[in-house]
Amino acid sequence: MANFRQLNRINIDRSRTRRLASAAVGIFWLFFCQPSSAAAASSPEATQAELKQVRSRIDSIRKAINADLQRRDAVTTQLKDTELDIQTAQQRLAATRSERAATERKLRELKAEQSKTQREVDAEREVLAEELRIAYLNGRDERLKLLLNQQDPATLGRMLAYYSYFGQARADRIGAIRDHLAHLELLEERIAGEVARLDVLESQRAEEVSRLAVARDRRSQTLTALQSQIKSRGDQLSRLERDAMTLERLVEQLRRAMQDFPVLAQQPFERVKGKLPWPAKGKLLARFGQLRAGGPLKWQGLLIDTQRGAQVRAPFHGRVVYADWLPGMGLLLVLDHGNGYMSLYGHNEQLFKAVGDQVKPGDVISTAGSSGGNANAGLYMEIRKGGQPLDPLGWLSKP
Repeated sequence: MANFRQLNRINIDRSRTRRLASAAVGIFWLFFCQPSSAAAASSPEATQAELKQVRSRIDSIRKAINADLQRRDAVTTQLKDTELDIQTAQQRLAATRSERAATERKLRELKAEQSKTQREVDAEREVLAEELRIAYLNGRDERLKLLLNQQDPATLGRMLAYYSYFGQARADRIGAIRDHLAHLELLEERIAGEVARLDVLESQRAEEVSRLAVARDRRSQTLTALQSQIKSRGDQLSRLERDAMTLERLVEQLRRAMQDFPVLAQQPFERVKGKLPWPAKGKLLARFGQLRAGGPLKWQGLLIDTQRGAQVRAPFHGRVVYADWLPGMGLLLVLDHGNGYMSLYGHNEQLFKAVGDQVKPGDVISTAGSSGGNANAGLYMEIRKGGQPLDPLGWLSKP
């Protein structure tokens, strides 16, 4: 019996010890292993401050590159200015067209409302005309006739009440017609205003189209000057090398700038290898590792043959870390996907995202073009890990 009590006491002590140990582990995990609320969810103020820092650092990088560009080559600087002018003209033209479409839609709605109101007025007029016709047939002194023709006082009272209701309904209908006519007059004024606005927008659209044509003519002249500046294959190679060095320096500076601001994606970039959608449709003009211009330089990405103005979509979650003009790349947009991975998109005609913007798969980030001095439209794409270029074909899904 004593042995049984001793054994029972030992089991109780062991159970108590296990419970205490479990509680201690739980407390340790709660206070030391679980992320704090501040780390788990940043406040809006902290997010805005972080975004401001990101933009400030990247803006410093952009200004340094632009200053180097101005010192290096006046013709390339002129090319940059003309291609940025084209982007601005495209944006203004798109805004004008969007505003015009909204105005035309509003005008259609006003005209539909006008037609509906006119039909209601016509219907009210028809009913009122019928009532007036009946009243006319009954004569002008219809109440007096009713009084003289009725012998039953109760019937007389009911008939007088009915005539009172008819009269009130007639007055209400006349008031409704008057209100509808006033509304029609207001609609006509608003329609006239929208028509005048359309005329102004059409004039603005013609002006933006003209401005875009002038900017493209200037770009064509600049390209001619740029080509005449490259007198030999050696000059072309030298320019390609300078452009490649500028891109390498940019990627390295962006990588360093983003070390303190990691991108949090829904899943690591590594897990989507071989599954990424293509940013734009088109056949390949150049592959990763192919020689460029017959020289020692190799392509570090893909050159995709696309139509001018084709939409370029983000293949994965990320944050925009660069959106500006760069020698050799033209209008360039760079996405940071976290864990050191970046994707680059060059030769765009328009950029729709700014530094700091978050993107998700399928978001339209730009339109393809020929910026950077290209004669034909296309999209250039790179994928990098810690600055090291990777073959995008290994990451993109099968076309």
